[in-house]
Amino acid sequence: MASGTAFCRPSERGSSSARMPIPDSGTFIESLALSRTLPCLAEPGRIIVIAEPSRTLDEVLPFVAAITPSVIAFNPRAGTLTLRRQPGFITLYRDQAIITQVKDVAEGLDLLAALRDLVNQCWERRGSVQPATETRLAPRPLDVWSLLPRTNCKQCGERTCMAFASLLLLHKRDVDGCPVLAQDADFTDRRAQLMALL
Repeated sequence: MASGTAFCRPSERGSSSARMPIPDSGTFIESLALSRTLPCLAEPGRIIVIAEPSRTLDEVLPFVAAITPSVIAFNPRAGTLTLRRQPGFITLYRDQAIITQVKDVAEGLDLLAALRDLVNQCWERRGSVQPATETRLAPRPLDVWSLLPRTNCKQCGERTCMAFASLLLLHKRDVDGCPVLAQDADFTDRRAQLMALL
């Protein structure tokens, strides 16, 4: 399963919808056609939206990875790019786009239109941007935990530093939610590293 869908396991009973193109003239892709939806198990009542681009995305992914600040993982060899959105993730493959934790089909169509526009904007800027060429892996809970005080002091309101690390990755907590990181000068470097990682 791709990292963008790690928190939402597609169900075999997902609804299949007719290809619903989002027409618009764009510079790289004309449309992202909704091919099907699946239930999102991470957020009951929400769906996963799966779409097919009007052309493969191989050429544009390095520019999207270089320009978009919400990139959490990029594998240029495999042709995959995962972006964070609140809530959920967007994962782009060469021939598919997946958006998790979507409210309904209408919101999914809006998100696909915005994603199409983002892809086209990145493509238009390709002459002034150095494409990303290096693999970027999504941070793991242990990566975040290793930068925390690891005292399980519960001052953040969580039972353990690992629980706090997991919530940081999900963007459900803020780094400053850890009073030790926020106030102790000995943790200034770790706090800066965490901010860069997240």
